[in-house]
Amino acid sequence: MTSILKKSALLLGLVTSVLANPLSASADSTAGIVLSMKCQNGYNVNIWRNYRSNELLYRSTSRNGNLSLGKGTSQATEGVRVYKFRNGIYEYWVWDGTLDNRQSGTLEVYKNNRILMQQACQKN
Repeated sequence: MTSILKKSALLLGLVTSVLANPLSASADSTAGIVLSMKCQNGYNVNIWRNYRSNELLYRSTSRNGNLSLGKGTSQATEGVRVYKFRNGIYEYWVWDGTLDNRQSGTLEVYKNNRILMQQACQKN
């Protein structure tokens, strides 16, 4: 009886965890990290590439919450790579370095094509 209760509690915990923290795109052993940065105000940003689909994935964590996005794009602009991800009316741009410093970068958030936030970052 105790074994059944333990299994039921474990299953309930897993289901609750999945429902409470849904991720639209998953980074796992089929994905490799492309860029990892620590930004101002506690933002941690990781860009992943799914090996199977070649899809770019965005993961950020902060005290304001976590965000997981897929279907990103990448382009080189004036010698600096920028990764772009869309979530409804929001766009997230992650700049891999600056012209002055390859170890720094920037996180920009746009709402309806207007800049909402800009954070300086350092590569991990």
